[in-house]
Amino acid sequence: MDRVSAFDEPLKKLLGGATAKVMAEHLDLHTVGDLLHHYPRRYEERGRLTALTELPLDEHVTVVAQVADARIMMFNNGRGKRLEVTLTDGSGRLQLVFFGHGVHKPHKELLPGRRAMFAGKVSVFNRKMQLAHPTYQLLDAKDTDDPAEVTEAVDAFAGQLLPIYPACKQLDSWRIAKAVDTVLPSAQDAVDPLPEALREGRGFVPLPEALLRIHRPQTKADIAAARDRLRWDEAFVLQVALARRRYADTQLPAVARRSVPGGLLDAFDAKLPFTLTEGQQKVTGEIFGDLATEHPMHRLLQGEVGSGKTMVALRAMLTVVDAGGQAVMLAPTEVLAQQHHRSITEMMGELAEGGMLGGSDLGTKVVLLTGSMGTAARRQALLDLVTGEAGIVIGTHALIEDKVQFHDLGLVVVDEQHRFGVEQRDALRSKGKQPPHLLVMTATPIPRTVAMTVFGDLETSVLDQLPAGRSPIASHVVPAKDKPHFLSRAWERVREEVENGHQAYVVCPRIGDDAEEAGKKGKGKKTAAPEDDAEKRPPLAVLDIADQLAKGPLSGLRVEVLHGRMQPDDKDDVMRRFAAGEADVLVATTVIEVGVNVPNATAMVIMDADRFGVSQLHQLRGRVGRGSAPGLCLLVSEAHEASPARARLSAVAATLDGFELSRIDLEQRREGDVLGQAQSGVRSSLRVLSVIDDEEVIAAAREEAVRVVADDPGLERLPELRTALDALLDKDREEYLDKG
Repeated sequence: MDRVSAFDEPLKKLLGGATAKVMAEHLDLHTVGDLLHHYPRRYEERGRLTALTELPLDEHVTVVAQVADARIMMFNNGRGKRLEVTLTDGSGRLQLVFFGHGVHKPHKELLPGRRAMFAGKVSVFNRKMQLAHPTYQLLDAKDTDDPAEVTEAVDAFAGQLLPIYPACKQLDSWRIAKAVDTVLPSAQDAVDPLPEALREGRGFVPLPEALLRIHRPQTKADIAAARDRLRWDEAFVLQVALARRRYADTQLPAVARRSVPGGLLDAFDAKLPFTLTEGQQKVTGEIFGDLATEHPMHRLLQGEVGSGKTMVALRAMLTVVDAGGQAVMLAPTEVLAQQHHRSITEMMGELAEGGMLGGSDLGTKVVLLTGSMGTAARRQALLDLVTGEAGIVIGTHALIEDKVQFHDLGLVVVDEQHRFGVEQRDALRSKGKQPPHLLVMTATPIPRTVAMTVFGDLETSVLDQLPAGRSPIASHVVPAKDKPHFLSRAWERVREEVENGHQAYVVCPRIGDDAEEAGKKGKGKKTAAPEDDAEKRPPLAVLDIADQLAKGPLSGLRVEVLHGRMQPDDKDDVMRRFAAGEADVLVATTVIEVGVNVPNATAMVIMDADRFGVSQLHQLRGRVGRGSAPGLCLLVSEAHEASPARARLSAVAATLDGFELSRIDLEQRREGDVLGQAQSGVRSSLRVLSVIDDEEVIAAAREEAVRVVADDPGLERLPELRTALDALLDKDREEYLDKG
């Protein structure tokens, strides 16, 4: 185990306390291994030889020149010192500057008359060209006499690749490079996670060599070889972790839930006024196949907004009820839980009234359970769960509480608006006699590579067709600042939709009540896209806009508001009345983003649309065009025409393909966001692998990982790979991965 301990050595032992403290606090680097895996972001070439009269500003250059003079300058009342060196090459002059502890060595070596090669980035100070802390190499007398040897030495020096590290204000790249030089000998002790046959078969360099090449490359080919190897390691170790989780799930027992002819599902299907799309039938087949096995289903159902995921999930739930079990649907918010409950009971009709007067003999009870329910209603719901009266339960995370018990939990459907943690999954699992089957739904389409990386322990089903009768949605950007008359026309369009018997949504980023303002006091100003003029004012608010519309452009129409701080009963009442056509315009926050289904709503105006993400805009837009009339989505923005924010909005307006939009969205965000590090606070374990770009690497690594785990599930014969897994899956990271 000595080989491992070299990488576990604390940095303060090798670098000193001050440097190690900065690395720990600002770069999250604590051990030799951490620093060796802190790879250069890019590389600079020192550049060809440049005459002092032709120095390009802000570029890296190499010069050969003679020291004309050197002097130490004191500043800050004698507490600081600076070495200023003047160079000449016969054609011009250049100043070098060194600070602090960095002055001693050059002060001894750069004596007037000495000739040397100097390399650094050209800057201007007090209207003079200078190099700050340049690298240099002295040319001794014999070099100076032989022009060919000077040229050769200069070429080697000038062509060297200089690593530029991710740095911070307290510790710049060149100091990190010096620290890496100190720990680089430990790269020889790197434990190679790749099985030897796999490494040799794919022609990868050994890990110690890859680390040396990425930090101190001699050529660009060195960098490419190192990156290929390290990229593969990241993909492979992550995929092994996920493959082991999938394998472990297949070893768990579960009750097979096979469909029963002539049961609740058949009765439900007979009532449907439409036929399922080809996609829905295919995905249903995959889910039913999983439910019929004796180990738990772990499936991700992803699909376009409005592709009919809820219908697929409901049919799976009915199958489980037919097989004698109970099914739960977990929603992220109370509004959505109430909406699902309402739409499912409406779809099922008398089949949702099992045991009740007028209910079907084949029916079951469909029960809602949320945190804000009254005591009596909650007590009855809990009783229906424990006795098995309720075959279908819809609720929020209140379902996970200790006192919630099921008669026979067979299926958990998670509406994956928010990630669903390992603790919650375990808590729900423990409520079944055996682990229940799991179906995770996501309404945000995910590119295949991201699904393989983030949800790699789930089998994936994709719904990419819209049901028959769904209408196309036209989307347009409304530049409110450049063309105010476009905004006036937007409100006219809303009026026209209402006059034609339809309804509309207006979405704002903020509520605008006192509680919200109080919550923001004392916090730093949060901005979305600082390049936009619109950022100079707070985001538009529901309460303000609703008032302005009711008194102005939409006066005479029935305008209602909906936001997350309203009482649950009030929210439900507003949604019910809007769904029943008793309100014309609903001014809301993003509480309507997912699951809200009002087929008569045909228009949506999104205020300050540049404050929302691409995927969120796509979600919101999916609330219209859900009936036979075409949908209209107007993206109102004050962002400047040339800004990235407007480019995002134009991308949303240009396509209805959620997979294409999610790719655009991910390309504009940091990789850490993809893996949830931004949310979990864990530094991304991915340093050279790009989830978005390295599709082939991830797919190949997944195949190899599945093969390795099938052959040796405990990795007994691969201790080095086990060590790498332990390093990847520290506690935070493992919990994050488990949230799939």
